[in-house]
Amino acid sequence: MKPDKVFYEPAALNYELGKQLKEKFKNVDWLPIENHNNIEQLRKNPNKEFPSMKRHLIIGVRKSLKYVPNHKVSDFLVPYTSSGCSAMCLYCYLVCNYNKCSYLRLFVNREQMMEKLLKTANNSSKDLTFEIGSNSDLVLENTITGNLEWTIENFSKSKKGFLTFPTKFHMIKPLLCLNHRGKIIARISVNPEEIIRKVEFGTSPLKARVRALNQMSEAGYKVGMLIAPVVLLGNWQKLYSELIEYLADELSPRTKEQLFIEIIFMTYSFVHRAINQEAFPQALDLYDQTLMTGRGRGKYCYKTEARAAGEHFLREELARKLKGIPIIYVV
Repeated sequence: MKPDKVFYEPAALNYELGKQLKEKFKNVDWLPIENHNNIEQLRKNPNKEFPSMKRHLIIGVRKSLKYVPNHKVSDFLVPYTSSGCSAMCLYCYLVCNYNKCSYLRLFVNREQMMEKLLKTANNSSKDLTFEIGSNSDLVLENTITGNLEWTIENFSKSKKGFLTFPTKFHMIKPLLCLNHRGKIIARISVNPEEIIRKVEFGTSPLKARVRALNQMSEAGYKVGMLIAPVVLLGNWQKLYSELIEYLADELSPRTKEQLFIEIIFMTYSFVHRAINQEAFPQALDLYDQTLMTGRGRGKYCYKTEARAAGEHFLREELARKLKGIPIIYVV
Protein backbone atom coordinates (compact mmCIF):
# COMPACT_ATOMS: atom_id res chain seq x y z
CA MET A 1 0.00 0.00 0.00
CA LYS A 2 1.23 3.48 -0.91
CA PRO A 3 -0.97 5.92 1.00
CA ASP A 4 -1.92 9.27 -0.47
CA LYS A 5 -2.30 10.83 2.99
CA VAL A 6 -1.46 9.89 6.56
CA PHE A 7 -3.77 10.99 9.38
CA TYR A 8 -2.04 10.60 12.73
CA GLU A 9 -2.45 11.11 16.43
CA PRO A 10 0.63 13.15 17.51
CA ALA A 11 1.17 10.80 20.47
CA ALA A 12 1.92 8.02 17.97
CA LEU A 13 5.25 9.65 17.23
CA ASN A 14 6.38 8.93 20.81
CA TYR A 15 6.60 5.23 19.88
CA GLU A 16 9.39 3.57 17.91
CA LEU A 17 7.01 2.20 15.28
CA GLY A 18 5.44 5.62 14.87
CA LYS A 19 8.86 7.12 14.19
CA GLN A 20 9.62 4.37 11.68
CA LEU A 21 6.39 5.02 9.80
CA LYS A 22 7.03 8.77 9.80
CA GLU A 23 10.36 8.14 8.10
CA LYS A 24 8.92 5.53 5.70
CA PHE A 25 6.20 7.85 4.47
CA LYS A 26 8.06 11.15 4.81
CA ASN A 27 7.11 12.16 1.28
CA VAL A 28 3.38 11.92 2.04
CA ASP A 29 1.29 14.63 3.71
CA TRP A 30 0.85 13.98 7.46
CA LEU A 31 -2.30 15.48 8.95
CA PRO A 32 -2.71 15.60 12.76
CA ILE A 33 -5.97 14.32 14.29
CA GLU A 34 -7.34 14.11 17.81
CA ASN A 35 -8.80 10.62 17.61
CA HIS A 36 -8.38 7.85 15.04
CA ASN A 37 -12.00 6.82 15.66
CA ASN A 38 -13.49 10.18 14.79
CA ILE A 39 -11.96 12.02 11.85
CA GLU A 40 -14.76 14.45 11.09
CA GLN A 41 -13.68 15.44 7.57
CA LEU A 42 -13.64 11.77 6.51
CA ARG A 43 -16.81 10.83 8.36
CA LYS A 44 -18.70 13.54 6.45
CA ASN A 45 -17.53 12.34 3.04
CA PRO A 46 -20.22 11.00 0.68
CA ASN A 47 -20.36 7.23 0.12
CA LYS A 48 -18.91 7.60 -3.38
CA GLU A 49 -15.60 8.60 -1.75
CA PHE A 50 -15.26 5.16 -0.14
CA PRO A 51 -12.59 3.85 -2.62
CA SER A 52 -10.46 6.99 -2.35
CA MET A 53 -10.66 6.89 1.46
CA LYS A 54 -9.19 3.39 1.32
CA ARG A 55 -5.97 5.01 0.09
CA HIS A 56 -5.57 6.90 3.37
CA LEU A 57 -3.53 5.55 6.27
CA ILE A 58 -4.50 6.33 9.85
CA ILE A 59 -1.92 5.97 12.63
CA GLY A 60 -2.78 6.07 16.30
CA VAL A 61 -2.44 4.53 19.75
CA ARG A 62 -4.83 1.72 20.65
CA LYS A 63 -6.58 2.52 23.90
CA SER A 64 -8.79 -0.49 24.59
CA LEU A 65 -7.02 -3.82 25.13
CA LYS A 66 -10.10 -5.74 26.30
CA TYR A 67 -10.20 -9.40 25.21
CA VAL A 68 -13.51 -10.89 24.06
CA PRO A 69 -14.19 -14.59 24.75
CA ASN A 70 -14.58 -16.69 21.60
CA HIS A 71 -15.40 -20.34 21.14
CA LYS A 72 -14.53 -21.19 17.56
CA VAL A 73 -10.84 -21.37 16.61
CA SER A 74 -9.66 -19.22 19.51
CA ASP A 75 -10.35 -18.63 23.18
CA PHE A 76 -10.21 -14.85 22.85
CA LEU A 77 -10.56 -12.16 20.18
CA VAL A 78 -7.71 -9.74 20.83
CA PRO A 79 -7.60 -6.07 19.79
CA TYR A 80 -4.25 -5.87 18.07
CA THR A 81 -2.01 -3.78 15.83
CA SER A 82 -4.53 -2.73 13.18
CA SER A 83 -8.18 -2.42 12.30
CA GLY A 84 -9.87 -1.86 8.98
CA CYS A 85 -8.30 -2.73 5.64
CA SER A 86 -7.27 -1.23 2.32
CA ALA A 87 -9.15 -3.93 0.37
CA MET A 88 -12.77 -3.32 -0.63
CA CYS A 89 -14.77 -6.53 -0.32
CA LEU A 90 -18.39 -5.66 -1.04
CA TYR A 91 -19.66 -7.57 2.01
CA CYS A 92 -16.92 -6.55 4.49
CA TYR A 93 -18.16 -6.94 8.06
CA LEU A 94 -15.87 -4.10 9.15
CA VAL A 95 -18.20 -1.74 7.28
CA CYS A 96 -20.88 -2.64 9.84
CA ASN A 97 -18.54 -1.39 12.58
CA TYR A 98 -16.93 1.58 10.86
CA ASN A 99 -19.32 2.42 7.99
CA LYS A 100 -17.43 4.16 5.17
CA CYS A 101 -14.51 4.78 7.56
CA SER A 102 -13.29 1.17 7.39
CA TYR A 103 -9.90 2.32 6.11
CA LEU A 104 -6.69 0.89 7.54
CA ARG A 105 -5.74 2.07 11.02
CA LEU A 106 -2.33 1.17 12.45
CA PHE A 107 -1.62 1.18 16.18
CA VAL A 108 1.94 1.81 17.27
CA ASN A 109 1.85 0.61 20.90
CA ARG A 110 2.61 -2.97 19.94
CA GLU A 111 4.90 -3.58 22.93
CA GLN A 112 1.99 -2.92 25.30
CA MET A 113 -0.22 -5.34 23.36
CA MET A 114 2.46 -8.04 23.28
CA GLU A 115 3.11 -7.67 27.00
CA LYS A 116 -0.54 -8.41 27.76
CA LEU A 117 -0.57 -11.37 25.34
CA LEU A 118 2.46 -12.95 26.97
CA LYS A 119 1.22 -12.31 30.49
CA THR A 120 -2.23 -13.75 29.76
CA ALA A 121 -0.81 -16.80 27.98
CA ASN A 122 1.78 -17.65 30.61
CA ASN A 123 -0.51 -17.08 33.59
CA SER A 124 -3.16 -19.45 32.27
CA SER A 125 -3.50 -23.00 33.56
CA LYS A 126 -3.92 -24.23 29.97
CA ASP A 127 -2.77 -23.31 26.49
CA LEU A 128 -4.94 -20.48 25.19
CA THR A 129 -5.38 -19.48 21.56
CA PHE A 130 -5.62 -15.77 20.75
CA GLU A 131 -7.23 -14.46 17.55
CA ILE A 132 -5.17 -11.39 16.66
CA GLY A 133 -6.61 -10.78 13.18
CA SER A 134 -10.34 -10.34 13.71
CA ASN A 135 -10.32 -6.59 12.96
CA SER A 136 -7.88 -6.46 10.06
CA ASP A 137 -5.74 -8.54 7.71
CA LEU A 138 -2.32 -8.88 9.35
CA VAL A 139 -0.60 -10.24 6.25
CA LEU A 140 -1.58 -7.07 4.41
CA GLU A 141 -0.61 -4.92 7.38
CA ASN A 142 2.76 -6.67 7.59
CA THR A 143 3.75 -5.28 4.19
CA ILE A 144 3.63 -1.82 5.77
CA THR A 145 4.77 -2.33 9.37
CA GLY A 146 6.53 -5.69 9.66
CA ASN A 147 4.29 -6.22 12.70
CA LEU A 148 3.38 -9.82 11.96
CA GLU A 149 7.03 -10.82 11.73
CA TRP A 150 7.73 -8.92 14.96
CA THR A 151 4.73 -10.59 16.62
CA ILE A 152 5.71 -14.13 15.65
CA GLU A 153 9.31 -13.64 16.76
CA ASN A 154 8.25 -12.23 20.13
CA PHE A 155 5.38 -14.61 20.89
CA SER A 156 7.52 -17.62 20.03
CA LYS A 157 9.34 -16.94 23.33
CA SER A 158 6.14 -17.62 25.26
CA LYS A 159 6.00 -20.79 27.33
CA LYS A 160 2.32 -21.27 26.56
CA GLY A 161 -0.36 -20.38 24.07
CA PHE A 162 -1.01 -19.93 20.36
CA LEU A 163 -1.81 -17.06 18.03
CA THR A 164 -4.07 -17.29 15.00
CA PHE A 165 -5.07 -14.96 12.18
CA PRO A 166 -7.00 -15.23 8.89
CA THR A 167 -5.93 -13.65 5.60
CA LYS A 168 -7.06 -13.12 2.02
CA PHE A 169 -3.52 -12.26 0.93
CA HIS A 170 -0.51 -14.23 -0.29
CA MET A 171 2.44 -12.07 0.83
CA ILE A 172 3.75 -14.54 3.40
CA LYS A 173 7.35 -14.94 2.21
CA PRO A 174 8.82 -12.94 5.15
CA LEU A 175 7.14 -15.38 7.57
CA LEU A 176 8.53 -18.60 6.13
CA CYS A 177 11.98 -18.46 7.74
CA LEU A 178 10.84 -17.40 11.23
CA ASN A 179 11.29 -19.60 14.29
CA HIS A 180 7.59 -19.77 15.15
CA ARG A 181 7.95 -22.92 17.32
CA GLY A 182 4.55 -24.19 16.17
CA LYS A 183 2.73 -21.43 18.05
CA ILE A 184 1.03 -19.85 15.05
CA ILE A 185 -2.14 -20.99 13.27
CA ALA A 186 -2.39 -19.32 9.86
CA ARG A 187 -5.80 -19.49 8.20
CA ILE A 188 -6.33 -18.69 4.53
CA SER A 189 -9.75 -17.52 3.36
CA VAL A 190 -10.83 -18.86 -0.04
CA ASN A 191 -13.70 -18.33 -2.45
CA PRO A 192 -14.35 -19.17 -6.10
CA GLU A 193 -12.18 -17.04 -8.38
CA GLU A 194 -15.26 -15.41 -9.93
CA ILE A 195 -16.38 -14.19 -6.50
CA ILE A 196 -12.88 -12.98 -5.62
CA ARG A 197 -12.73 -11.05 -8.89
CA LYS A 198 -16.24 -9.56 -8.72
CA VAL A 199 -16.72 -9.12 -4.97
CA GLU A 200 -13.40 -9.16 -3.07
CA PHE A 201 -11.76 -6.12 -4.65
CA GLY A 202 -8.08 -5.62 -3.88
CA THR A 203 -7.37 -9.11 -2.47
CA SER A 204 -5.10 -11.88 -3.75
CA PRO A 205 -6.26 -14.35 -6.45
CA LEU A 206 -7.30 -17.86 -5.42
CA LYS A 207 -4.21 -19.49 -6.93
CA ALA A 208 -1.88 -17.24 -4.93
CA ARG A 209 -3.81 -17.84 -1.68
CA VAL A 210 -3.64 -21.62 -2.05
CA ARG A 211 0.06 -21.48 -2.85
CA ALA A 212 0.60 -19.37 0.29
CA LEU A 213 -1.33 -21.90 2.37
CA ASN A 214 0.88 -24.72 1.12
CA GLN A 215 4.02 -22.67 1.75
CA MET A 216 3.00 -21.92 5.32
CA SER A 217 2.29 -25.59 5.92
CA GLU A 218 5.66 -26.61 4.46
CA ALA A 219 7.32 -24.06 6.78
CA GLY A 220 5.85 -25.90 9.77
CA TYR A 221 3.00 -23.57 10.59
CA LYS A 222 -0.32 -24.96 11.75
CA VAL A 223 -2.85 -24.08 9.03
CA GLY A 224 -6.57 -23.78 8.55
CA MET A 225 -8.85 -22.69 5.74
CA LEU A 226 -12.00 -20.59 5.70
CA ILE A 227 -14.55 -20.96 2.94
CA ALA A 228 -15.83 -17.51 3.63
CA PRO A 229 -18.07 -15.89 3.10
CA VAL A 230 -20.24 -18.24 1.10
CA VAL A 231 -22.06 -16.06 -1.42
CA LEU A 232 -25.13 -17.62 -3.02
CA LEU A 233 -24.99 -16.20 -6.52
CA GLY A 234 -27.24 -17.71 -9.19
CA ASN A 235 -24.62 -20.31 -10.17
CA TRP A 236 -23.26 -20.90 -6.67
CA GLN A 237 -23.37 -24.72 -6.85
CA LYS A 238 -21.14 -24.73 -9.92
CA LEU A 239 -18.76 -22.16 -8.46
CA TYR A 240 -18.26 -23.91 -5.12
CA SER A 241 -18.05 -27.36 -6.68
CA GLU A 242 -15.24 -26.11 -8.92
CA LEU A 243 -13.56 -24.41 -5.94
CA ILE A 244 -13.52 -27.58 -3.86
CA GLU A 245 -12.25 -29.61 -6.81
CA TYR A 246 -9.45 -27.09 -7.30
CA LEU A 247 -8.54 -27.30 -3.62
CA ALA A 248 -8.50 -31.09 -3.75
CA ASP A 249 -6.05 -30.92 -6.65
CA GLU A 250 -3.81 -28.11 -5.40
CA LEU A 251 -3.51 -28.52 -1.65
CA SER A 252 -0.32 -30.34 -0.76
CA PRO A 253 -0.41 -33.69 1.10
CA ARG A 254 1.17 -32.03 4.14
CA THR A 255 -1.47 -29.31 4.14
CA LYS A 256 -4.30 -31.84 3.89
CA GLU A 257 -2.89 -33.83 6.81
CA GLN A 258 -3.37 -31.01 9.31
CA LEU A 259 -5.99 -28.76 7.70
CA PHE A 260 -9.31 -27.82 9.28
CA ILE A 261 -12.14 -25.91 7.62
CA GLU A 262 -14.41 -23.09 8.76
CA ILE A 263 -17.52 -22.23 6.73
CA ILE A 264 -19.11 -18.81 7.10
CA PHE A 265 -22.16 -17.69 5.13
CA MET A 266 -22.35 -14.07 4.02
CA THR A 267 -24.27 -11.50 6.01
CA TYR A 268 -25.09 -8.16 4.48
CA SER A 269 -26.63 -4.86 5.53
CA PHE A 270 -28.38 -1.68 4.51
CA VAL A 271 -25.08 0.15 5.08
CA HIS A 272 -23.27 -2.11 2.60
CA ARG A 273 -25.95 -1.54 -0.04
CA ALA A 274 -25.88 2.23 0.41
CA ILE A 275 -22.09 2.44 0.11
CA ASN A 276 -21.77 -0.08 -2.74
CA GLN A 277 -24.48 1.54 -4.87
CA GLU A 278 -22.63 4.86 -4.80
CA ALA A 279 -19.00 3.70 -4.65
CA PHE A 280 -19.29 0.73 -7.05
CA PRO A 281 -22.37 1.39 -9.22
CA GLN A 282 -21.35 -1.25 -11.79
CA ALA A 283 -20.67 -3.99 -9.22
CA LEU A 284 -22.88 -6.94 -8.32
CA ASP A 285 -25.80 -6.28 -6.01
CA LEU A 286 -25.30 -8.89 -3.29
CA TYR A 287 -28.75 -8.34 -1.84
CA ASP A 288 -31.18 -11.00 -3.06
CA GLN A 289 -34.68 -10.55 -1.71
CA THR A 290 -35.66 -14.09 -2.66
CA LEU A 291 -32.85 -15.61 -0.56
CA MET A 292 -32.34 -13.12 2.25
CA THR A 293 -34.24 -12.08 5.34
CA GLY A 294 -33.80 -9.44 8.04
CA ARG A 295 -31.38 -10.10 10.85
CA GLY A 296 -31.49 -7.37 13.40
CA ARG A 297 -31.67 -3.70 12.56
CA GLY A 298 -30.64 -3.07 8.95
CA LYS A 299 -28.92 -6.43 8.49
CA TYR A 300 -29.65 -9.35 6.19
CA CYS A 301 -28.75 -13.02 6.21
CA TYR A 302 -29.73 -16.00 4.07
CA LYS A 303 -33.09 -17.54 4.83
CA THR A 304 -33.03 -20.77 6.81
CA GLU A 305 -33.86 -23.00 3.85
CA ALA A 306 -31.30 -21.34 1.54
CA ARG A 307 -28.55 -21.56 4.13
CA ALA A 308 -29.42 -25.19 4.93
CA ALA A 309 -29.25 -26.08 1.23
CA GLY A 310 -25.88 -24.37 0.96
CA GLU A 311 -24.48 -26.13 4.01
CA HIS A 312 -25.73 -29.53 2.82
CA PHE A 313 -24.16 -29.02 -0.61
CA LEU A 314 -20.81 -27.89 0.79
CA ARG A 315 -20.61 -30.73 3.31
CA GLU A 316 -21.32 -33.30 0.60
CA GLU A 317 -18.78 -31.83 -1.83
CA LEU A 318 -16.12 -31.57 0.85
CA ALA A 319 -16.78 -35.14 2.03
CA ARG A 320 -16.33 -36.40 -1.53
CA LYS A 321 -13.34 -34.34 -2.61
CA LEU A 322 -11.52 -33.53 0.64
CA LYS A 323 -12.45 -36.56 2.67
CA GLY A 324 -11.32 -36.62 6.27
CA ILE A 325 -10.64 -32.89 6.65
CA PRO A 326 -12.71 -31.71 9.62
CA ILE A 327 -15.24 -28.89 9.37
CA ILE A 328 -15.02 -27.32 12.82
CA TYR A 329 -18.04 -25.07 12.48
CA VAL A 330 -20.58 -23.59 10.06
CA VAL A 331 -22.20 -20.22 10.73
